[in-house]
Amino acid sequence: MDFQNQSMSVSSPQRKTGRGKIEIKRIENTTNRQVTFCKRRNGLLKKAYELSVLCDAEVALIVFSTRGRLYEYANNSVKATIDRYKKACSDSTGGSTSEVNAQYYQQESAKLRAQISNLQNHNRQMMGEGLGNLSSKDLKNLEGRLERGISKIRSKKNELLFAEIEYMHKREIDLHNSNQLLRARIAESERNQQQNMNVVGGGGSEYDQSMQSHQQQQFENRGYFQVTALQPNHHYQDHMALQLV
Repeated sequence: MDFQNQSMSVSSPQRKTGRGKIEIKRIENTTNRQVTFCKRRNGLLKKAYELSVLCDAEVALIVFSTRGRLYEYANNSVKATIDRYKKACSDSTGGSTSEVNAQYYQQESAKLRAQISNLQNHNRQMMGEGLGNLSSKDLKNLEGRLERGISKIRSKKNELLFAEIEYMHKREIDLHNSNQLLRARIAESERNQQQNMNVVGGGGSEYDQSMQSHQQQQFENRGYFQVTALQPNHHYQDHMALQLV
């Protein structure tokens, strides 16, 4: 009888105690709320213990306070009881899992088909096709989108062209500088070659002159001279060179 009276009092919106009725709602006062939590928590843990002992039931109780502190009770193990709970839930819903998955994939495929159809219609409209079902407002909106798209395309094209032109200007300056450097090197090489030719040519003429003067002096010192051979009735026809001793 006592258990029935307690269950009836808990199920009702208000609970009757020895001192009066208490409305089941959040306690605003922090101190009173903390006191009530401690009392009810201890009573709940006691009831869980009594249930596990009296009825030989596997009980696992987990309670978190408003400050995040954990309170638990389990006659076996909280983790083992949770695993058992998950297994029982999976066994109870195992038969309908495939049906749920099939229904989910069907819904997703229908959404994807609708999106693909909308995109195809949009692309045809952007190409100027399939405009028969559009109103004047829709056509105006489509025209505005096309103009904005063309404006962005032209802006990007001009940006690329300006970048290419700037690159070509820099390339032209680099080639001009390289050309000037090559011209300066060629001119310097030609000047060096001309100087070398002048030095070699001048030295050769002086050498020839000195050799000629040296040969003339040797010829004079040795007393050589050239005479014409006698031409009487003799048969000597060649010129002879006489040497005076």
